[in-house]
Amino acid sequence: MTVSRVVNGGRNVSAATRELVERAIEELDYSPNLAARRLAGGYSIKVGLLYSNPSASYISQFLMGGLDEAQRRDIQLVVVKCDPGEAELKAAHQLFDAGVDGIILPAPLCNSNALLEVIRARNIPAVAVASGLPVAGIASVSIDDFDAAREMTAHLISLGHRRIGFIEGSPDQTASARRREGYAAALAEAGIALDPGLVQPGLFTYRSGLEAAEHLLAMEPRPTAIFASNDDMAAAAVAAAHRHGLDVPGQLTVAGFDDTAMATTIWPELTTIRQPISEMAGAAVEVLTEAIIAHRRGRKEQAARHMVCEHSLVRRESTAPVQAGSRS
Repeated sequence: MTVSRVVNGGRNVSAATRELVERAIEELDYSPNLAARRLAGGYSIKVGLLYSNPSASYISQFLMGGLDEAQRRDIQLVVVKCDPGEAELKAAHQLFDAGVDGIILPAPLCNSNALLEVIRARNIPAVAVASGLPVAGIASVSIDDFDAAREMTAHLISLGHRRIGFIEGSPDQTASARRREGYAAALAEAGIALDPGLVQPGLFTYRSGLEAAEHLLAMEPRPTAIFASNDDMAAAAVAAAHRHGLDVPGQLTVAGFDDTAMATTIWPELTTIRQPISEMAGAAVEVLTEAIIAHRRGRKEQAARHMVCEHSLVRRESTAPVQAGSRS
C-alpha cells in the first residue's frame, strides 16, 4: 500500500519512506503496468481498432503488432473491419456501443474527416497511424513520408537513373501527397526537371499498379526506373516488366515502399523503404493507453502526442545501376 501511494502520488507518506521507495523503483527499473492499475480499480482498458486497407500484407503486419502490444499490456483489443464511406461511421458507432475507451485508426481511415469529427464529438481518445499530416487534437504515429520518398529517389539517381517513373498512392491519403513531394524534391535537388508524364495515379492496389506501370512502359523513351508508393504496386510493376520481356533490374529498376511480406515473396525481391508497420501499431497501443489514462484522470488539456518512427532503405535485387544502352 505504501508503494502504491508513492507511485500514484499519494500524500500520506513520509519524505524518508518516499525516498526509500523511489530508490528501490530506480534500482529495480520498475515500470507500472497502466492497464493492470486500471484493472485494480475495477475496470479494464478496451481499445477499438478500425481498419479498411486494400493491402493484405500491410494490414496483417499491423494487426499482429497491435495484438502483440495489447496482450503485453493486458488490454482488450476489439477489431472491426469496414468499407470506406458511410460504413466506417457505422463501424465506429459499433465500437462506441461496445464501450471502447479509445480507437486506433490506421490508413486510410486516419484521413477520414467525417470519422475524426464523430470521434471528437464523442470526446474519446484516438490515434491516427500513418497519416501524412498530424490532425489537431488527435494523437498520431507515423514516419516521415516526405524524407523517405526523397531518400529512395536520391538512391535511384545515385545509380544513374534520370527518367524515374513514379506511381502515386491513393489520393484520399495524406501520406500519398508527401511521398510524391519527396520524389519531386529529390529530382529538384539533382537538377532533374519533373516530367508530369512520368507520374502516374495509383490506389495502393496491385491492379492500379499494373495500369500505371503499363502507361509508363508504353512511353518513348520509357523510364529506366519505377518507384511505386507501396510494395503491392511495385510488385505489379515487376509483373508488367516481365510481361514486356524486360529484365528486372537489368533493363528496368523497380523500387517500392513499406517493406511488407510482398517485397520478399516476388522475384526479384524488392528494394523498398521499410516502414516499421508492426512497431507502429504497437506504438499506437502505447500512445492510446497513455491518452486514455490521462483522459480518465481529467487531464484533458494535455497536448496530443505525435510520434515519428524511423524508416530505412532496404536494398535488394530489384534495383541496379542504369545500363549504358538504357540511358536516355
